[in-house]
Amino acid sequence: MQRTEIATMGEFGLIKHLTKDIKHVQPSTKKGVGDDCAVMDFGSKKVLMTTDMLLEGIHFNLEYVPLKHLGYKAAVVNFSDIYAMNGTPTQITVSLGISKRFSVEDIEALFSGIRLACERYNVDLVGGDTCASMTGLTISITCLGTAAAKDIVYRNGAKLNDLICVSGNLGTAYMGLQLLERERIANAEQPDFAGKEYLLERQLKPEARRDILEALRKAGVKPTAMMDVSDGLSSELLHICTQSGVGCCIYEDKLPIDFQAAALAEEMNLNIVTCALNGGEDYELLFTCSLDDYEKLIPVDDLYMIGHITKPEYGCNLIGRNGEELTLKAQGWNAFQE
Repeated sequence: MQRTEIATMGEFGLIKHLTKDIKHVQPSTKKGVGDDCAVMDFGSKKVLMTTDMLLEGIHFNLEYVPLKHLGYKAAVVNFSDIYAMNGTPTQITVSLGISKRFSVEDIEALFSGIRLACERYNVDLVGGDTCASMTGLTISITCLGTAAAKDIVYRNGAKLNDLICVSGNLGTAYMGLQLLERERIANAEQPDFAGKEYLLERQLKPEARRDILEALRKAGVKPTAMMDVSDGLSSELLHICTQSGVGCCIYEDKLPIDFQAAALAEEMNLNIVTCALNGGEDYELLFTCSLDDYEKLIPVDDLYMIGHITKPEYGCNLIGRNGEELTLKAQGWNAFQE
């Protein structure tokens, strides 16, 4: 029997392979696999659903990740998927796989972070499951949300000449991870985090960009396509372009990069542009919108226009500071990479 290594397909290749022949039989199913959320139609409001799993040793290291922060992050990353569809998160369920080394107090700390996230984003925790684990801690959260049909934004709506926009800054969470790993490897009793607190916050306690959606609605702007930046800007932008059947052009000098991240990248001999393109877990919103909305976008705080959509035959490219053209590649997080 033929054996194909999962790593040869990668995460999204595996998902596509497993789901390519699935046919929906429920009339309420409007969108299945292939976007930030599934979409179901149960009446005047559409229901959005997303799920995310975090595994100890793969997605987090408890040597430097506090359990309360981990709980907060596990919830927020699911909220971010709902916001990426231009929806509002409403409920979550939480399932845990727990090994014997964790106490009741440890799980209480984890749940205190989840509950804090729910309080801040007005989301109800409505159920879940727990079971024993032989491999450490596993967290699986499913989030439901709602949106009016006219408001939902998919990945496949980008059009020729649309603007490409991103919120916040890029590569910062990745640099926070590099900082934590450096101090862990150094086994320092007193880790050197002075002046780099923002990097740690971006890695350990990210926030979903509800504020950006609120600002866009106030400005009268509806994105044509949108995702959150969880696996890296290049990967997410390529998803939008592939599903929309378009190309793109972004500019190096337009990428929003934080000073602390740039300083640490130089200190660690890393290319901050590469980190901004491929570092994951920023959970910023990446979206396209009509060129007609340009004037409306200018007053929106913490929002950056980094490029535009092109014809598909032009490909997906980054224009460097000296005018050089580089092909964008999906080099962000891959769950099954060796």
